[in-house]
Amino acid sequence: DYAASLLVLIAAVMKADGKVMKSELNYVNDFFVRQFGKEIAHEQMILLRGILKQELKLREVCLQIKSNMDHAMRLQLIHYIFGLANADQTLDGSEVRVIEEIARYLGISQKDYQSIRAMFGHDTESAYEILEVSSDASDAEIKKAYRKMAIKYHPDKLSNLGPEFKEAAEEKFVKVKEAYETIKKKRNIK
Repeated sequence: DYAASLLVLIAAVMKADGKVMKSELNYVNDFFVRQFGKEIAHEQMILLRGILKQELKLREVCLQIKSNMDHAMRLQLIHYIFGLANADQTLDGSEVRVIEEIARYLGISQKDYQSIRAMFGHDTESAYEILEVSSDASDAEIKKAYRKMAIKYHPDKLSNLGPEFKEAAEEKFVKVKEAYETIKKKRNIK
């Protein structure tokens, strides 16, 4: 069950820093309300409270997700749990380590992981990481990387999912565009 698997990943990130924050619970609840409605969201939050008290089998859950979810959806899942970790406006190191572990189990490459993580940064170096290029890449390489990332994160890849996933995919797509604009401005690329 996708929702139950998602709850295990959510619980792992929430427990990583040793404290469950109200901002994190609100983030999860808001997601479930938008995705499934209030009644199901309420049920999922009750399940989450139980899962938070359990020992988690993160590897097994991730391998199950990996075998049943395509790459674009797994990228979206990593983006979502980074959003969860950042719900309190802070990416705690222990949360980041758990997300990196989840990404590895899900078969997400280090480059894809770094790109998504950089979406939660706010500097020029993050812009390069989002586009998966180094700061010494040529202007042509920057443009090529932007086109590649725009295709990779295009919201239409998740059009078969609910509006919440499409909205999150659009958010990632905007981050890619913003990263490109940041680099273009810094380098004066036309």
